[in-house]
Amino acid sequence: MPVSTPPTDHTAPVPTIVVVGHGMVGQRFLEALADRGLTATAGTARIVVLCEEPRAAYDRVQLTSYFTGRTPDELSLAEPDFMDRHGFELRLGDPAESVDRETRTVTARSGETFAYDTLVLATGSYPFVPPVPGKDAAGCFVYRTIEDLLAIEEYARTATTGAVVGGGLLGLEAAGALKGLGLDTHVVEFAPRLMPVQVDEGGGAALLRTIESMGLTVHTGVGTQEVTAGEDGAVTGMTLSDGSSLATDLVVFSAGVRPRDQLARDCGLAVGPRGGIIVDEECRTSDPAVFAIGECALAADGRVYGLVAPGYEMALTAAEVITGGTAAFTGADLSTKLKLLGVDVASFGDAHGTAEGCLDVVYADSRTGVYKKLVIGRDGTLLGGVLVGDAEQYGTLRPMTGTVLPVAPEQLVLPAGAGGPVALGPSALPDDAVICSCHNVTKGSICEHTTLPEVKKCTKAGTGCGSCVKVIGQLLPQSQDKGLCGCFSHTRSELYEIVRTLGITSYAGLLDSHGREAARGGDGCEICKPTVGSIIASLAPTLGTSGYVLDGEQAALQDTNDHFLANLQRNGSYSIVPRIPGGEITPEKLIVIGEVARDFGLYTKITGGQRIDMFGARVDQLPLIWTRLVDAGFESGHAYGKSLRTVKSCVGRTWCRYGVQDSVRMAIDLELRYRGLRSPHKLKSAVSGCARECAEARGKDFGIIATAGGWNLYVGGNGGAEPRHADLLAQDLSDAELVRLIDRFLMFYIRTADRLERTSTWLDRIEGGLDHVRDVVVHDSLGLCAELERMMADHVAGYRDEWAETINDPERLRRFVTFVNAPDAPDPSVQFVPERDQVKPDLEILAGPVLAVRTLEGTSSR
Repeated sequence: MPVSTPPTDHTAPVPTIVVVGHGMVGQRFLEALADRGLTATAGTARIVVLCEEPRAAYDRVQLTSYFTGRTPDELSLAEPDFMDRHGFELRLGDPAESVDRETRTVTARSGETFAYDTLVLATGSYPFVPPVPGKDAAGCFVYRTIEDLLAIEEYARTATTGAVVGGGLLGLEAAGALKGLGLDTHVVEFAPRLMPVQVDEGGGAALLRTIESMGLTVHTGVGTQEVTAGEDGAVTGMTLSDGSSLATDLVVFSAGVRPRDQLARDCGLAVGPRGGIIVDEECRTSDPAVFAIGECALAADGRVYGLVAPGYEMALTAAEVITGGTAAFTGADLSTKLKLLGVDVASFGDAHGTAEGCLDVVYADSRTGVYKKLVIGRDGTLLGGVLVGDAEQYGTLRPMTGTVLPVAPEQLVLPAGAGGPVALGPSALPDDAVICSCHNVTKGSICEHTTLPEVKKCTKAGTGCGSCVKVIGQLLPQSQDKGLCGCFSHTRSELYEIVRTLGITSYAGLLDSHGREAARGGDGCEICKPTVGSIIASLAPTLGTSGYVLDGEQAALQDTNDHFLANLQRNGSYSIVPRIPGGEITPEKLIVIGEVARDFGLYTKITGGQRIDMFGARVDQLPLIWTRLVDAGFESGHAYGKSLRTVKSCVGRTWCRYGVQDSVRMAIDLELRYRGLRSPHKLKSAVSGCARECAEARGKDFGIIATAGGWNLYVGGNGGAEPRHADLLAQDLSDAELVRLIDRFLMFYIRTADRLERTSTWLDRIEGGLDHVRDVVVHDSLGLCAELERMMADHVAGYRDEWAETINDPERLRRFVTFVNAPDAPDPSVQFVPERDQVKPDLEILAGPVLAVRTLEGTSSR
């Protein structure tokens, strides 16, 4: 029996709580107990958790993100030490088999029996599979757990066509996953429209047009009559209720869920006529010692809730009652906002307009796939709405449900230029408006904090589906002075536009014309000088300047590393990193690197970016080393600059049996295209030849993962102190489409990012986030794409290797000396000592000799 955490020894009798199920709601219940001090480590309770799956609780809401590179471990909801820290006994792969309410015991599959004082059932739901012939054929799956996804992924390797039974939330997510796996994908929905629970007929029609334009085939108004199989028992097709047939190799059933209440039935607890364990407002079942929470429960209002937010509220209610408090769950908000196949879909309140006398305010544009409907009461009260294709205002409209809108409703649905939209910010919301429906957090609670990380840590707002993050950001305090530094009142992006538009080619000219009054005519500061230097360098092709960062005034603007086109190390020596595009290198070039390192006595190390770093060069040696490398066909790897570093790659389909595209060729093409591109911060990239992601592309500023249909492009990732996985920008791109989108993305980032702002931080900060960036670079919503592409083309055409430019110009070579008055004298402080057949800095020379310390008699030298 797998056991994640061992039982805790108890010195005194404490109550035992047995939790059956460890999904999202079960984990939230455990967190609520911990918050209230009911833990084994506090000596207040023994908590035993029986989990059926082989892994701890994970984020089912984001389940489909597995197919875009997120690993099962990254989906985990519990912190690695959560169970141990609180003494919770988590038993993986050991579900409850029976409950004896008379003896108050639970028997697990392993045969072990646990006595309880309180039993909490968090068994969730199970996927409904229509009872059609052939439903158990090989190639039929459900879409519920990580194990389901792993099985689908493996089977899809030999399939060409997939069909999803069900066009609801999970059905469309499953369809997106099959499409991402390279399958021709069909969706079969019995209702006359997609997502019949969430959207109305108009919203369903807009969603249908958009999804079909992506290459999916949708069959609405028909059901599945039979799944046909071949002689080997594997799926070959489906027969539909209208008599038509559909050839497919793989079938995913996603036709809804049912409460998992069999354990409760078997032990005699009351259940509803259509399923669900009956609970009261405290989430107690018909047995006062037994609670039920989440999708397995039939709540006091007669509903079974299939969303995570109500489940979380039930978990908090049960935890509060169990710890002696007072709480009640009487119902929950069913509002939903998702991105399905890249399409924003949201519904809130009375989305279908069932209230007597209500009116619909509708805007529909079939050309762009946008549909917006607000349901308004007779007195002007906002009752609900449906948003498809553009859900930008969901975060503000949903909390306003039940109130009279401060503006005419049509102004909130019309596009710009047609009478709207009105910017109805969160400041218009009352303090008791619920901003995060996943964790039931109000505007007032959020406004008690000052930063987004603080809000997430203290309230959990923004840690669920994420749809509220933008509104939270708007509620937090905003700095009044947005200026770059004390010299400029403009932001970096504003300075970029000023330089680009006015053709300013010098820092002094920019400071004198656009600096703060007190700074004009001055020398500037360490913040704005390298920032403006980077802007002028990145715009060099547009401005008609050389782009060489050590020419004229530019040299005085550069950071330490850029001063000598190499990375300064701790003992005053420098490291040299030649470019090795895509990590591919010939034996002859490897030999050259080895010879250079040997001849100059350099320490060598292979970097994480698939390059070779050579450490220990003096300033005066740099040109000599570069000459040897340039003569062998190398160039600067720009390891010293805020520019493109590397484009890593796996070996791709050329060598790997799992590869589906030539990742090495693509990595080389991209690295040679973007080399030398100066940007607000360093840029890293990678190309993986299949979904196994060996090149770690999702940890890069822009990462590419091969699919059977082309390339998926991810943006905004990074490693470092605060790792962030990149987000999917576009999928199944051709080579040309991929390069075009990367061109646009990089130039838009360079144009709008702040100083020293990585793409990950920029993507979280920029108004509208990923959706806005996608609109700009994919859909050209601002009409900038032609200009962005032209500027990148100028960069590519104007690229010059800085090492070669330096060694071929005697005047430029003059700066590479340690002492201006003794240009041939080496720096005596740059010394080395041997270590592991190489060298390392002699730090004792830098620190100086250790001096003996004499103490007065009777005192200590501590």
